Amino acid sequence: MLLHPQFDPVAFSLGPLAIRWYGLMYLLAFAQFLLLGRWLIRHRQTTLTVEQLDDLLFYGMLGVIVGGRLGQVLFYEPGYYFAHPLEIVAVWKGGMSFHGGFLGVLVAMALWARKHAKAWLDVTDFIAPLVPLGLAAGRLGNFINGELWGRVANPALPWAMVFPQAGDLQPRHPSQLYHIGLEGLALFVVLWLYSRRPRPRGAVSGVFLIGYGAFRFVTEYFREPDHGIFGQSYTVSMGQWLSLPMIAAGLLLLLLAHRRKTL
Repeated sequence: MLLHPQFDPVAFSLGPLAIRWYGLMYLLAFAQFLLLGRWLIRHRQTTLTVEQLDDLLFYGMLGVIVGGRLGQVLFYEPGYYFAHPLEIVAVWKGGMSFHGGFLGVLVAMALWARKHAKAWLDVTDFIAPLVPLGLAAGRLGNFINGELWGRVANPALPWAMVFPQAGDLQPRHPSQLYHIGLEGLALFVVLWLYSRRPRPRGAVSGVFLIGYGAFRFVTEYFREPDHGIFGQSYTVSMGQWLSLPMIAAGLLLLLLAHRRKTL
């Protein structure tokens, strides 16, 4: 049984300014997006330019932040935020929903595609392989902060970990690391390899939806459920409810992509 290292959430300070690890993980996510995106532009068939990539990242950042915050408000804590509306803009206090951020990015990509006269699915196909490592960086930030810990685990499990922030000394699954392994690294490998060859429009996006939804559904079984609009359920959690439409949409998108190819 292990004890969470209890990292200082502040990586370093610049005078009165505290630079937190979680913020650095966001910067790392955005940096890898640019680096991998530039590689794709140079080595794979795409109509995007390096200059457009920078603009695309700006739109994506806005989508992540606005959508992620609104997702937290609407999906997980509507009662609290409707009673304290000024807290909605206090993003520095934490509270970001992946599924909300995902919807925010979809809207941002649609606006970007319209501005640059691109097909929306061509844009989402391009960014899909660039997303998982960014998600892994965010989950690493969660682990450093000792938040979003897992469910109580068998003490005999070698990697079971005590998270003092949970308010008890019970060994738990380090579910943040499971998220990193599946939704981050494994999904990245799947998408990177799948997108190496030309695919029908929308196919790569469909595989992303299926892969993330399925991996998230699995990891939620090891994560302490969040309080959501359906309450706190240990049977089907809020994260799992939100992942089911992703899987269904991905299957439909993949089917339509290959059907269009054969027409």
